[in-house]
Amino acid sequence: MDYTHRFIPAPQSPPARVLLLLHGTGGNEDDMIPLGRDLDPAAALLSPRGNVLENGMPRFFRRLAEGVFDEEDVIRRAHELADFVTAAAAQYQFDPQRVTAVGYSNGANVAAAVLLLRPGVLSRAVLFRAMVPLVPPSPPDLAGTRVLISSGKYDPIVPLENAGRLATMLRQSGADVTARVEDAGHELTHGDTAAAKNWLRESQGDARTPNPV
Repeated sequence: MDYTHRFIPAPQSPPARVLLLLHGTGGNEDDMIPLGRDLDPAAALLSPRGNVLENGMPRFFRRLAEGVFDEEDVIRRAHELADFVTAAAAQYQFDPQRVTAVGYSNGANVAAAVLLLRPGVLSRAVLFRAMVPLVPPSPPDLAGTRVLISSGKYDPIVPLENAGRLATMLRQSGADVTARVEDAGHELTHGDTAAAKNWLRESQGDARTPNPV
């Protein structure tokens, strides 16, 4: 449990879903709570604060410049986050197969890194304004994994081509990927959240046996 974090139990136990909420640069463990509650009022919420500081702003991994990531640190932090999810499932007594990541910007990128490096930890992921975090040494087996990627058409930080490459990488690894483009920039819109709600409702009944962690 190496992260400062919040855990909010579901209104009913056991929870049908646990949302792993991953903030963007400069966020903290409180920022994504309202979004998580809006997306799924019945879910338990697990919200860690990124362990890396950039000019005093929390992040989940280091970057060398805008859009240029420290790949060695991405690998380290992705494994760190995957281990945190496993430890949190044991501590808070929820089924790790029920975890859905909801990440924005830097949080979406670290969630994508976990998908690529630690298949089986996340069965589902909602990635807002995500880009390719790294190229894994070998393609993961993501059969049975569902991912929503929601990009901004006018995003000055994440080119649509890069988000498209991430979708292709995940599909080639066996994931069921829904990629959509919002008429927006890097900020989230009502369209993003409405699409995520619909996608989460559609995936509510899904179940699979994950790969070994």
